[in-house]
Amino acid sequence: MKNVLLGRSAAELEDWAIAQGQKSFRGRQIHDWLYNKGVKSLSEITALPKQWRSELEAQTFGVGRLKLVHQSVAIDATTKLLLATDDGETIETVGIPTDQRLTVCVSSQVGCPMACRFCATGKSGFQRSLAIHEIVDQVLSIREAMDRRPSHIVFMGMGEPLLNSEAVLDTIGCLNTDLGIGQRRITVSTVGVPQTLPELAELAMERLGRAQFTLAVSLHAPNQQLREELIPTAHAYPYESLLNDCRHYLAVTGRRVSFEYILLGELNDKPEHAAELADQVGGFQSHVNLIAYNPIEEEEFKRPTSQRIETFRRVLERRGVAVSLRASRGLDQNAACGQLRRQHQLD
Repeated sequence: MKNVLLGRSAAELEDWAIAQGQKSFRGRQIHDWLYNKGVKSLSEITALPKQWRSELEAQTFGVGRLKLVHQSVAIDATTKLLLATDDGETIETVGIPTDQRLTVCVSSQVGCPMACRFCATGKSGFQRSLAIHEIVDQVLSIREAMDRRPSHIVFMGMGEPLLNSEAVLDTIGCLNTDLGIGQRRITVSTVGVPQTLPELAELAMERLGRAQFTLAVSLHAPNQQLREELIPTAHAYPYESLLNDCRHYLAVTGRRVSFEYILLGELNDKPEHAAELADQVGGFQSHVNLIAYNPIEEEEFKRPTSQRIETFRRVLERRGVAVSLRASRGLDQNAACGQLRRQHQLD
């Protein structure tokens, strides 16, 4: 559908309504129904004249919502949705609740070209990047499924956000302005694509006026050799070059960088790995987020023991590295990125 309204700002919808021969307030009405009421079709916007709604639908204008294919809810209330796009592709989004917040993990692409060995998304290949409305819809769909307003957004679902940076930044603008989610509550996660971090910093300042969202860089290894074993594309992006680009991003935006590190049992979770990682990021205005591996089929990686996780964390702390451990959620419902879509494809 080319004439999609979701993802447009109030000002854009006002201008569009005027171009359609209507008063500007019609654009504000549509904005309210799109973002506050979450309508899925123009026919639901009863505030608009019925004849105009029919004319718009005849001209192939539409809201741009996705179709729910499957919903699963884990014991801990983590909710995963499989959504279908207009061209028949499927994407995943996850709602992760706590008492104080609801975090939505959104996808930025259909599949992923990075092919990280520990990630289920890469096993299904890459199809295309998502449009703004397809990303925004994920947040609205979780809001509907869980009957709760999302408070935080993480671009950590399917895909590499920096290979779709313009749409990602425009989506951040939409989430911020149209859904009222502050930039400081939004995180963009990347595995690292050469030459994209400096561009992201400049583009964010240009498009958003400021870059207050959190940048999370997936390291998953303390050195180049081990990183290439886990992330095939890392051979084109030397470890030191990646860290230098992170420093440049920090200098331009003033925002510290968060480093993601998936702990794989007996592979990258040894005390010496923690010490080496501390040497790499030491003195850097950063934060390390440890994540225990969530097993997937087709790979023999193991989930680390609680003792090894705690030892790794303590080594980082003793060396002055700010560190936190992300709690695993939705393990009983295959909540790791790409697992639900992969299962659906194989059925």
